Amino acid sequence: MDIAQLHFLVAEGEQSQRLALADVLVHLGVGHITQVPDGHTALRHLTSGLAPQVDVAIVDLALPGMDGLELIRRLAEQRCKAGIIVIGAQSSAVLISVETMAQAYGVNIWGTLAKPVAPARLQSMIEHAAQPSAPRISEVHSQLPQFSFAEVGQGLQDGQFDPYFQPKIELETGQVKGLEMFARWRHPVFGVLGPAAFMQVLEQHKRIDFLDWTLIEKSVAACRTLHDQGIPISFSINVDPSTLAHAQFMEQMAACLERHRILPDYITFEMTESAVLTTEPHFIERLLRLRMKGYGLAIDDYGTGRSNLQLLARIPFSELKIDRSFVDGAFKKPAIATVLRSCLGLARNLDRRSVAVGVETKEDWDFLQGLGCTFAQGYYIGKPMPVEEFPDWLTDWRHFF
Repeated sequence: MDIAQLHFLVAEGEQSQRLALADVLVHLGVGHITQVPDGHTALRHLTSGLAPQVDVAIVDLALPGMDGLELIRRLAEQRCKAGIIVIGAQSSAVLISVETMAQAYGVNIWGTLAKPVAPARLQSMIEHAAQPSAPRISEVHSQLPQFSFAEVGQGLQDGQFDPYFQPKIELETGQVKGLEMFARWRHPVFGVLGPAAFMQVLEQHKRIDFLDWTLIEKSVAACRTLHDQGIPISFSINVDPSTLAHAQFMEQMAACLERHRILPDYITFEMTESAVLTTEPHFIERLLRLRMKGYGLAIDDYGTGRSNLQLLARIPFSELKIDRSFVDGAFKKPAIATVLRSCLGLARNLDRRSVAVGVETKEDWDFLQGLGCTFAQGYYIGKPMPVEEFPDWLTDWRHFF
């Protein structure tokens, strides 16, 4: 997106600061700038529908008449699509909370900046947010057809479900250390679909095991394919607790690995934090047996549940996967960075490997390296791909590093 083509609104009560912000935008190459002194005027410009439409608004929290918090709420009610940059003299913790509130309202928040606004940080935020991006998850979901359980089941029977794999990189060396499996449905009409198209109906009918066993079998087969090509890489497989708790799970896994001549050491099972942290003795026994057989065990989406830290220390997991909400952009969000450091320290002190999920930029990568994170995943490294595409990707990555 060409910044010169964007229409910016600067909503700031202090005239001198308003003019200073407009001057910064002019130096960045912005071609159209509207300045307003209060919240009510800002709301009219953002929601009136009059041309030219505002693309981005820089909003001070302490606006006269209607402050920044109320303006955000009103913009959400009006379904305003403009990008919003919030500025304020408040602490970084307050600004992060404002960003969280705006996201919860569904506002297109580009970020928050402390006053006085540093021109370089404003430029970086605008350039990063204005880059073309994939449609939002919510927009993608709204476009999906609704599939019945019978349709999903037929797709499974017809072999239309395949695992895609995203690389996991060791931050210290840049070496590829593993692949995580993601479920994809190669639908004959709608193309490649993600879990949003089929997980809910499987959960409603309590038959996620149908999907799990299909993807376990295909993932272990993919592991053998790469090993035969001289790429002895480990695989992480997402599995539902109900599948893992099945009485025949251990025997079926052993038979699957024997069919494809793969050792348990090459397979890690991933489960969400809320699923793993339990005091149910039979489930804990199953986790122990997996670890004693040599399988890895990863706690996924760490930080999104209500962890019992004492229980966490007693669960035999080998990897702690930190949720993307604590990773993406943490380098510019001090409060989030503090939580990220805490998660990494916890993994380190428990002698577990840490995996940062959602690494989207070089800044994320560099920041995680500096914090001593073990592994990283994300679109900056590579998107989930079919196994047949991985060898070429690996060759390109090795040339890059």
